[in-house]
Amino acid sequence: MTGLAYYSSLAMVTSVVVYLLAFAAHGAEWAAARRVDAAGAPETGAPDAADARVASFGRVGLALTTVAVALHVGGVVLRGLAAGRAPWGNMYEFVTTTLAIVGVGYLAAALSGRLRWLGLPVTWLLLMGQGLAVTVLYVAVSPLVPALHSVWFVIHIIAAATSGAMFNVGGLASVLYLVKTRAERRGTPRGYLARLPEPVALDRIAYRVTAFAFPLWTFTIAAGSIWAEFAWGRYWGWDPKETWSLVTWVVYAAYLHARATQGWKGRKAAWLGVLGVVAFWWNFVGINLLVAGLHSYAGI
Repeated sequence: MTGLAYYSSLAMVTSVVVYLLAFAAHGAEWAAARRVDAAGAPETGAPDAADARVASFGRVGLALTTVAVALHVGGVVLRGLAAGRAPWGNMYEFVTTTLAIVGVGYLAAALSGRLRWLGLPVTWLLLMGQGLAVTVLYVAVSPLVPALHSVWFVIHIIAAATSGAMFNVGGLASVLYLVKTRAERRGTPRGYLARLPEPVALDRIAYRVTAFAFPLWTFTIAAGSIWAEFAWGRYWGWDPKETWSLVTWVVYAAYLHARATQGWKGRKAAWLGVLGVVAFWWNFVGINLLVAGLHSYAGI
């Protein structure tokens, strides 16, 4: 392993450890908030002390997430430098890049005062995804396969990684919507659930993020088709990856269409948004690992 490749792997593995610590801090934040009711008054003790404890855990979680994302981004950059190319040639590189976009996007929003409440689910996603990448998906730096030598490689993958990152953020908002509405049906939400935005706001965030990502995903498929014509002499061949990219597109198109024409909001829309994220990850992980095709670039 070359020097840059070694330091890239070290940064990636270290980021997993720090993501674990950040997740634990946000978990403690949620646990501490259980002692505070929806109005901000604790079940026992002084309100100021209870709120300070929650805020303290939150600040630690955000600080650790910042360190982890910095390590994560550094690992991606070093991987590209070690390979002498864009670091998106296999599953390991695509997953780490996509998750880095999630991390950077979350920090940009959280540090500006928005989406701060996504700390626990975002660090869970980054911990699980990055952990899977460094333990299961990792492959040594290697040259690109011939089909990937194209300017469309960069264009296609940037669009796919960005739209995939946004789909995951929208999916997390949908999951939180389902959790909070379930808590409301059982009574008054307590603890950190009481501090989350109202369900209508969570639903709106999921919709806006998905509406932003969908055109990018559409462009991803179009760019991939153009790339396929250069690489294989046809725009579309119903390869498993192409088919499931289209299935993912259809799920999200149905999500947006149902909201625009049928007034679908709330639980139905949230479940459809979750289904879209499942389709996205099956398309990437399941198809790459379990189904042979022209897009089998996992390298595992």
